Amino acid sequence: MKKGIHPDYREVVFHDLSSDYKFLTRSTVQTKDTIEFEGQTYPLVKIEVSSQSHPFYTGKNVLLDTAGRVDKFRKRYGTKENATPTSTQQ
Repeated sequence: MKKGIHPDYREVVFHDLSSDYKFLTRSTVQTKDTIEFEGQTYPLVKIEVSSQSHPFYTGKNVLLDTAGRVDKFRKRYGTKENATPTSTQQ
């Protein structure tokens, strides 16, 4: 391999800000922040979503307000009884 063309591959701590979850992995990401983690100092990358906070992985899916959406649609466009036919059959 050529020297000096590859990024520094090192251990980095990722911190999920929404769930306050930290995990150590290896990465080439560049950061100026550091953190003390398990007795060692590592570079720190702050993230918004990880497997600990993402609804797909946690099973805590956001419930959709489908009734509110239907009411909003009916208010805006009317109900089926109020609708006028767009084509006539002969």
